[in-house]
Amino acid sequence: MTSIPTQTLTEALHWRYATKKFDPTKKIPAETWAALQQSLVLAPSSYGLEPWKFVIVDDPATREKISAAAYGQRQPVDCSHLVVFAGRKNMDAKDVEKFITHTAAVRGLPKDSLKGYQDTIEGSVERARKGGYLDVWNSRQVYIALGVYLASAALLGVDTCPMEGFDPAKVDEILGLSAKGYGALVLGPAGYRAADDKYAGLAKVRYPAQDVFIQA
Repeated sequence: MTSIPTQTLTEALHWRYATKKFDPTKKIPAETWAALQQSLVLAPSSYGLEPWKFVIVDDPATREKISAAAYGQRQPVDCSHLVVFAGRKNMDAKDVEKFITHTAAVRGLPKDSLKGYQDTIEGSVERARKGGYLDVWNSRQVYIALGVYLASAALLGVDTCPMEGFDPAKVDEILGLSAKGYGALVLGPAGYRAADDKYAGLAKVRYPAQDVFIQA
């Protein structure tokens, strides 16, 4: 694999911002969008369980409903592609079983050879359930995928705007997520910034490195 120049990464991350106004006439090319989808497919998660669904919303009427659930914000409507990041609710041993079966098939291994690994994962899931933080644990994995998506989009010159400002229960109802065992966590509209988005030219506000790193 050929590494990208370090300057390319830092320039892309400086360039990106939470786009407040998308240009609805500009669409992400199919090849670029396919690469962004792959960034989500390849995102890491704890144990590789992938406790998520990425709902790609194309229907204009559904987007309008999601915009209403987002208190009238227009990014879900005006963006080129809208992804709703949803986390698995109430994960159980069946989810782990499915993962182990898939792992054995992909790697050409006897399923029985993964019994110890399966027991370890099931133990972690059960501890999280008893501790009352299972859904929180899974939601953290979804945010790892979100970070990969945002960084990948920036490197591809695609604008994004991660949005938590919406009513999750309403979005779950709109998309039928609860019946599938998932819950909406964050919206991820992607596309291209409008020429008159006043936020595009603002200086990026970040604390300096010496304020955020601790040498131990």
